[in-house]
Parts: sequence; structure tokens; C-alpha cells
Amino acid sequence: MAGEARDLRKIKVQIKDVEKVYEGRNGRTVALNGVNLDIYDNEFICVVGPSGCGKSTLLNIIAGLHEPTAGEVLVDGVKVEGTGVDRGVVFQQYALFPWLTVKKNVEFGLRIKKLPKEEQEAVAMKYIKMVGLEKFVNAYPKELSGGMKQRVAIARAYAVNPSILLMDEPFGALDAQTRTQLQTELLRTWEEEQKTCFFITHDVEEAILLASRVVVMSARPGRIKEVIDINIPYPRNQETKMLPEFTELKNYIWGMVYKEYLEVQK
Repeated sequence: MAGEARDLRKIKVQIKDVEKVYEGRNGRTVALNGVNLDIYDNEFICVVGPSGCGKSTLLNIIAGLHEPTAGEVLVDGVKVEGTGVDRGVVFQQYALFPWLTVKKNVEFGLRIKKLPKEEQEAVAMKYIKMVGLEKFVNAYPKELSGGMKQRVAIARAYAVNPSILLMDEPFGALDAQTRTQLQTELLRTWEEEQKTCFFITHDVEEAILLASRVVVMSARPGRIKEVIDINIPYPRNQETKMLPEFTELKNYIWGMVYKEYLEVQK
């Protein structure tokens, strides 16, 4: 969506002058320095940048898992001060409970919300079906492939009905075929459910395929180098990668990311 039209939309997340400093044995490390970003309601944001630029740190601050050293994050105008059910998080390494079945893993957050048992089951099954795992409701994580485990993690995040999904390289450890399949499923689900998504990836193609805007972060200390509108209409699929405008965006964004990568190597 063009900038003028998007600016009329509700701002869901405000990141205001966020800094994060770590004190360690080797001294002071500035992970983030003066990060500012407005994220609109139902927008899909992808964040790319070299390793160590603070992408995950920023996601963890939005999630309420880390506190900023300075600045603040607001969700719906309210300052983030800890975790909340309005923010669902999906990590790269699944984070499933190995002693729980697929169904019980998806129900976990619903039990914390103290939903009636019948409602827990109905909601869990809705999202298990959404990710295509209805034949595996009674399976345990050890019986699932990596891609299936990540589907369970996504279903669990969706089940608690967060208004924001925070995803930290959720497909990074998967093979190319599974990754492609889950990208397609995530796009379909996002278009149906209309969540605000904040998605970290190292894959520039993945970022362009999914995002309404791509945020490029600089080498440490992490700052926002540029925000690029992806003006390729939804719905998108793997054939979208064949479009000349996709290739043009890929070359432009990859050039910026590679330049920041070289800065890290100095």
C-alpha cells in the first residue's frame, strides 16, 4: 500500500528511541542505538540485516522479554512492560513441550487464559487444521519433522488470538521445500486472520515475498538503515519471485545488507 494511504491506518506498535546496552566481562556492548519505527495494524513487517545487528533483541523488547536500556515500545498506545497475550512469539527452535501432544501444546496458552475445556478443544482444533496437522493431534514432538513442529508452534501462537505475531527466523532451520511450503501457508493464514506480523529473517527473498515493508538494519550498534515499501500486490506465491520488480527489490535490498555485512567484518 502506498505510503499516503497507509499513514491513515491505525498505528499498532510504536518503537521510540529504543536503545539496548549489555554490560559483560568484555565491557559494554551497544546492541541497539536509537531505533524508531511505527508498525501499522495488520501490517507484515520483515526485518533483515547482518548477524549481531540487534534484530532478535528488538523482537524480544517488543515481546516484553527484554527491557530497553532507553526508549520505549508502545502497543495500542500502552507501554510494554512485560509479556502479554496480545503478542504471540514463534522462535526458530520450536519451543514445544516434549511431554505434551500436538493438541495439548496448542491448548497450552488457552489453559492459561482459563477458557472452558470445550472451547479450548474447539480453538485448538481450528488452528491445528489451519496448519494441516489434524491427523497428528495425538502425536508428540519427537514423532514430528522439523516443519511439522514449526507448524505446531505457529498454531499455538495463533490459538491465543494475539493481535501481534512476533516471529524470529521461524523457518531458518528448515529445508528449502518445507520452508517454501510454510511461507505459502503463513501468507494464506495472515491474509485470513489479519494479524500484525513482525518477522525476522536472513533471507532477502523471503522478506520480499512476505512483507508489506522490509526494514533493513545496520551493523552493530543496530539502527534502522532504511524501510522499503514492497508494492507487489497480495496475494503472493512462489511465482511472485519471477516478477521483474521482485528481482529489482532483491538486488537493492541485498546490496544494502551485504554492505552492512562487510562493516561487521572490519
